[in-house]
Amino acid sequence: MAEQNNAGSKAAGRAMTALLAFLALCLGIYIFDRDNFYLWAKAIHIMAVIAWMAGMFYLPRLFVYHADTTPGSESSETFKVMEYRLMKAIMNPAMILTWIFGLYLAWEGYRFSGGWLHVKILAVFVLSGVHGYFSRAMKDFAADKRIKSAKHWRIVNEAPTVLMIIIVIMVVLKPF
Repeated sequence: MAEQNNAGSKAAGRAMTALLAFLALCLGIYIFDRDNFYLWAKAIHIMAVIAWMAGMFYLPRLFVYHADTTPGSESSETFKVMEYRLMKAIMNPAMILTWIFGLYLAWEGYRFSGGWLHVKILAVFVLSGVHGYFSRAMKDFAADKRIKSAKHWRIVNEAPTVLMIIIVIMVVLKPF
């Protein structure tokens, strides 16, 4: 178990190092290609959203299977590592990039105008709250606490989908 935690911590450290290097690269693009930075920011934002949503869809599925394992079993320990790496190496950096570049796009492109943007940002806040809920659950599973059932995680697995639908409708249709 200690080896797995150490490997997970190293993966999270590498992810944060990569995130900082990526942000430094973005700063370079902003300085040297400022005229096109808005388009770069939009591309990066979309990529970050895709990575974040992939994790938001996958992590609760891992919880469904993890909830049915015996605490301390080999499969339970494997799920712990998978969940930790997914959260720390993919989901957290992707969420950070989504927020940074999303707020930049809102500021530069729309000046926070339109009700649709406010609904979108509210939905992203709620999605971030779900992310936090998943993070807390990951820590509970890591401590061999089985607080929620597999059925609970099957239901909760739908929350990111509903929020994604709201966000995409707001961005594409701009209904108000």
